[in-house]
Amino acid sequence: MDRIIFYVMVCLGFCISINNAQASDNAVILLYHHVSEDTPSSTSVSPDTFNEHMTYLAENYNVLPLKDIVTALQNKQSLPENAIAVTFDDGFNNIYQNGHPILAKLNLPYTVFINPDLVGKVNYHLSWEAMRAMTKQGASFANHNLRHEHLLNRLTNESDEAWLARRLSDIQQAEKLLEDNLNVQDKFLAYPYGEYSPELQTQLTQLGYVSFAQHSGAIASFSDFSALPRFPAAGIYANLARLKVKMASLAMPVQDPSPSTPLVSGEPFTFEFSVQSDDINNAQITCYFQGDAQKITVNQALVRVDFKQKLPAGRSRINCTAPSKRAPSRYYWYSKPWFIASDKGEWLD
Repeated sequence: MDRIIFYVMVCLGFCISINNAQASDNAVILLYHHVSEDTPSSTSVSPDTFNEHMTYLAENYNVLPLKDIVTALQNKQSLPENAIAVTFDDGFNNIYQNGHPILAKLNLPYTVFINPDLVGKVNYHLSWEAMRAMTKQGASFANHNLRHEHLLNRLTNESDEAWLARRLSDIQQAEKLLEDNLNVQDKFLAYPYGEYSPELQTQLTQLGYVSFAQHSGAIASFSDFSALPRFPAAGIYANLARLKVKMASLAMPVQDPSPSTPLVSGEPFTFEFSVQSDDINNAQITCYFQGDAQKITVNQALVRVDFKQKLPAGRSRINCTAPSKRAPSRYYWYSKPWFIASDKGEWLD
């Protein structure tokens, strides 16, 4: 009888571990900049709020290194349920001063995208010495271009070919500095300001880069690895109650978005995409632009949004969501960014 009880307990323990290790083709990436109360509010989260976020993640999510998530999805390998990654852009000192101690205490991995040409030249950027110390306690570092500038900006009378060659050269120089100083070899790039073009996407993919943007959404094996979305988690997006919904989001299986390019004139246009999933009722898809629900037309798999208004200069995006049939508390999420130059041809901060 004791042996039977033993085997039942082993079976129960095994079944419970299998259930807890439920795998999925889905992950979420969070994006932070500053962890400080003395920096621009739009890109900052206070140390107390950041501690609240990270404590919640440690207790409820599988926080994984960004590389592990990307590698698994690229190879169509299963991830643990509730897989999530923490990232920072710009390499500010306050990440080391205020964010790193919290992450180290909770033993959470994270990635910081830095501008290598700024190291030692500006007082707000992390030093190589600090970054080496951070890598010993769960941090990794990646490419945010050589300097923090709009990649879409061009020099006077610069040709398409010259512009692209210059941008790729800067990115590759940054990658070499990361390798030389931190032994980084991942070829992960976060676009400054989240801005990119089809030409950059194509060339960077051919060079073996995985690139990250700043529009929102979850990621899956079918995601575009030349512009992976990340959820901003600072400023107006730092409220944990609302952030929990995004952390639990699912990657919407969108096909054939049109226009596919993020570069548009800003004049009124129609945006279309297709969704085919047995877990999504397309009639429940809702799309938001600048916080307002948009009138959409759904014809079986095809979703259509007619923009009657002129889009403003700068960065805009549409966010579309739909509840999961199998898990109604979780939402599929898709975001499409658009980048529009000013009347002077400039890209706005």
